[in-house]
Amino acid sequence: MKITGYRCLRSYHDWGRPVGDVNGFVPSGVTEVPIVVIETDEGVTGVATGSHDGIDRLFPAIEGQDPRAVSSLYERMLAQVFKAGHAGSVFGGIGTIDTALWDIKAKLAGEPLWRLLGGADRYVAGYASGLDIALDDEQLASFYRTLAERGFRSGKLKGGRDVEADIRRLTIIADELREGDTQPALMLDANESWNLKQAVRHVSRVEEVHDLTWIEEPLRRWDAPGHARLSSAIRAGVATGENLTGLEQYRPLFDAHAVDVVQAAAVWGVTHFLRVSIAAHALDLPVSPVGLSANPAVAHVASAIPNHLSAEVQDLGTPFGVSVDVEYADGGIVLGDQPGTGLSIDEEAIAAHTATDASWLIQQGPHVRPSRAGLQLVSDDPSRRPD
Repeated sequence: MKITGYRCLRSYHDWGRPVGDVNGFVPSGVTEVPIVVIETDEGVTGVATGSHDGIDRLFPAIEGQDPRAVSSLYERMLAQVFKAGHAGSVFGGIGTIDTALWDIKAKLAGEPLWRLLGGADRYVAGYASGLDIALDDEQLASFYRTLAERGFRSGKLKGGRDVEADIRRLTIIADELREGDTQPALMLDANESWNLKQAVRHVSRVEEVHDLTWIEEPLRRWDAPGHARLSSAIRAGVATGENLTGLEQYRPLFDAHAVDVVQAAAVWGVTHFLRVSIAAHALDLPVSPVGLSANPAVAHVASAIPNHLSAEVQDLGTPFGVSVDVEYADGGIVLGDQPGTGLSIDEEAIAAHTATDASWLIQQGPHVRPSRAGLQLVSDDPSRRPD
């Protein structure tokens, strides 16, 4: 069996609400969804969502190869971009191809990926995450109320601009997720917007009111000494890692004992999350995949590793023309029995909507770091500015 070609498609996800974080947001709530289809000479195809970055440079590394050799092909793709380096956006292309190859491997085995990877339970624990920086209080409550109806008792707020606003909004989330006397787990995500002392002051103030489970991406992703100092200064765990592109980038954090919850972005693919999880397990650290809407296949990995804590669930819907064999119930993800990763696409429907404007990478969006991030003396909450 040989890999013979690939196709790149573009769909979109309508979130039904503005989505973003402290760095910016997408007002339309409509974002682009790149799709990659890997073709074989036996007619079995692998499908994955994620990224198109570097696909044309990466494909020669796998062309003509047996798609079942997923680990070896992953190394071949890393080697293919050796000089330029795999860090950055091309790592998304590697992850998307890798996930499509795992889809083929599981389809050939006639099993869902979670079973092929050795998972015994189709249920994956999750937490609600609204990408909610642009939602008003009523919209915020509505989102978490909807997730609470699916059994979710943990939630993560996008914050970091204004500590009193974060405290108020965490209270709203807690009220919606609480069931009886059960206290929900609350997390706060600052998306690398602080320096160390800002983080200590902000989190310490929040902890006067809320028992935070973790603070996510409080500092720049590479600041291992800063994360270690922060972890020792607050009660909450420190969670980070979603923007690290390669296992080697975690080593400084591990060496400095700087991370309490190890994260990996789902968009980086199946093999990456497997490797990060095993490395973290060797240090008795839990792992949490971020952004399953970008790559739902990573939920299958979560079911098969021993140190999975909770997976980020950002939305109950799926991209246009894409169906995923999962359900959301009992506060988590229930994986199906469809062979492969459970993802299927309607190419004709997607092709008919190619004109949809769904760019996530807009200037005011969350992928553009503000020039004054981490440099404010007082609140930078736009809602507090005079008209």
